[in-house]
Amino acid sequence: MSEKLIDVVDNAGVVRLTINRPKALNALNSAVLTELEAVLSELEQRSDLRAVLITGAGEKSFVAGADITEMREKTPEEARAFASQALRTIKRLETLPVPVVALVNGFCLGGGCELALACDWAVASDNAIFGQPEVLLGVIPGFGGTQRLPRRVGPAMALDLVTTGRKIDAQEALRIGLVNRVMPQAELEAYADELTKQLSGNGPQAVRGAKQAVHDGMDQDLDSALALETALFACCFAGEEQSEGMSAFVEKRKPNFSR
Repeated sequence: MSEKLIDVVDNAGVVRLTINRPKALNALNSAVLTELEAVLSELEQRSDLRAVLITGAGEKSFVAGADITEMREKTPEEARAFASQALRTIKRLETLPVPVVALVNGFCLGGGCELALACDWAVASDNAIFGQPEVLLGVIPGFGGTQRLPRRVGPAMALDLVTTGRKIDAQEALRIGLVNRVMPQAELEAYADELTKQLSGNGPQAVRGAKQAVHDGMDQDLDSALALETALFACCFAGEEQSEGMSAFVEKRKPNFSR
């Protein structure tokens, strides 16, 4: 039996996905995308899902990009189909109703950077290298980079990276807002464990509502977005989660949230 390309570890609803092609620096090919989409399809159905963490196997690479060996002989029609597969898969990751966090270790280039951009936020080890170097190969980003990158770092910085193909280190990625924080690689695992504890201890429906408010509100004018927030805030009072959370606060104990 062939080895799984996506390793899945579930810790009380916080699911960690590891892209497992370390010999290829975890490059994205059709097989990886197919397996990842199948995993995401299963996660979409889970009412107990709290969060998703995604990373790459080994210490050298998160995802070094799309698989050039697979792409080099594609026709325009085949390239369109490959990009469409990637966009569909990455969109499913992006639209999960729970927080999705990229744990970036090593190379995060091309399709890897585009995968990280679809996450709600990213944390990088101090050896991480980011970039959209597609122009060096005679193509443009095809997995969402020309659209999500300017939305994350602004159009001027995005064009700087996309048209030069230059790579940046973790500290510059932090400075421009591509990642939320940088830490020594040895501490990345401890961060993942602590984040798992934090997300597991919060009100799960409140976390989902917060993500919905931010994502849906960004595409609306301010007044409409504030109305959305008010509606979602009010919905929190319709279930047991708000009662438990506020009762625990008053009683000076930890809340016990359950689905």
